[in-house]
Amino acid sequence: MIPSLLMVSIVVFLFIHLIPGDPAQIMLGDLATPEQVEQLRVEMGLDQPVAVQYGKWLKNLLSGDMGTSIFFHQPVGSVILSRAETSILLSLMTLFIIVVIGIPVGYLSSTRYGTRTDQVVSGLSMTFASIPTFWLGLNLMTIFAVKLHIFPTSGFPSIVDGGSIANLVYLILPSITLAAPNSALIIRLTRASMLDVLKEDYVRTARAKGLAEHLVNIKHVFRNSLNAVASALGFTFAALVSGTVVTETVFSLPGIGRLVVDSILRRDYPVLQGIILVIALIYMLINLLVDISYVMLDPRIQHGTGSTK
Repeated sequence: MIPSLLMVSIVVFLFIHLIPGDPAQIMLGDLATPEQVEQLRVEMGLDQPVAVQYGKWLKNLLSGDMGTSIFFHQPVGSVILSRAETSILLSLMTLFIIVVIGIPVGYLSSTRYGTRTDQVVSGLSMTFASIPTFWLGLNLMTIFAVKLHIFPTSGFPSIVDGGSIANLVYLILPSITLAAPNSALIIRLTRASMLDVLKEDYVRTARAKGLAEHLVNIKHVFRNSLNAVASALGFTFAALVSGTVVTETVFSLPGIGRLVVDSILRRDYPVLQGIILVIALIYMLINLLVDISYVMLDPRIQHGTGSTK
């Protein structure tokens, strides 16, 4: 993970500095004189070679300092944490809906393979996987917030900053919006994984021994098909934390996704670099947890040898 993070930091730093635009010019506005812009560039260290800037940034990063936001004039860590609450809670609620819907429905579809139930589930999965999230979000908002007044239309009052847990109601519609296409993915993946396992010899052997069909499906088929599902759920969660900018924009949520876009437009290099590094770390940690979950789901797997007992 350490070499990977180092490579990510180099690539991110170089590519961000290739983005057209001068942060000093943006901060001072169009009315600033060239002398004022150059003075601010010197104060910010932007006049130094890119290698020198990277070295200083990496040194501070290793000491826990991700720098100071050019736009907010606050530590980058504080800026990210202020937006992390919304993204993490939204991702957890969405993941809960995905698991509750995706896995049981996928299980049902695989056990009813070829029947009308399987065809209906497959058709609905393809439909929801094809619906744009912004269209679904706007329609859910129109029906349940504007017309029926069941849920709030937009925003999210912080729970951490003296708010109430009841504020989670603001995230119900966004969670459903994000869960719809991702649930369809998990449904299809669960179904496909179970159908692959159903072809294995040990499944036919279990049936030949007279084991009840539901026990065969649960103990031998479903359990042995969970590795692929666990991997997909892990990376789905990471993608939800980092890439929900469309849904956050539709529902005016102060999350990480909107912060990334705003930081790009403002040329706020420190914030953008910090976010991308945090996202990279999240992906790596989730990948590690998914690998560990393989052992819990399938004890035959021995890490480090690549063999099975």
